[in-house]
Amino acid sequence: MQLDASGLQVLTREECLDLLSSTPIGRIVFTDRALPAVQPVNFYLDGQSIVIRTSIGSKLAAATRRAVVAFEADEFDPKLRTGWSVTAVGQAREVTDPDEIAWLAALPLTTWAPGSRDHYIVIEAEHISGRRITTHSNGATTPQRAQG
Repeated sequence: MQLDASGLQVLTREECLDLLSSTPIGRIVFTDRALPAVQPVNFYLDGQSIVIRTSIGSKLAAATRRAVVAFEADEFDPKLRTGWSVTAVGQAREVTDPDEIAWLAALPLTTWAPGSRDHYIVIEAEHISGRRITTHSNGATTPQRAQG
């Protein structure tokens, strides 16, 4: 098991992808008018691609066209002081191919926000990293191997 300088378990790419596929909400980080912006989104992991549905005229749709973005998802239990965090970086692209749109529309990706969300953004996770922290029964925080 590899630990980082803080004593957190460093997750493998496969562990990161497994964890990403286990949660429906993440945050996309992009540039909006030359400033960093973060937006929570629901998503679906399709292989190694992060799929987001949005409206065609949204700020998110405009800002992510052919842009390098970061994406983060996590899960924490504040009482047990356990959790994980996964970050992916890659180029976002809008989907315009009708066959790919049909494929993505069939995925189990339902939007939580109201209104029409028929525009798809796909992020190819080029760089992915993650960390996990768990606690022992004595309350001491210690990293442990991810459960698969």
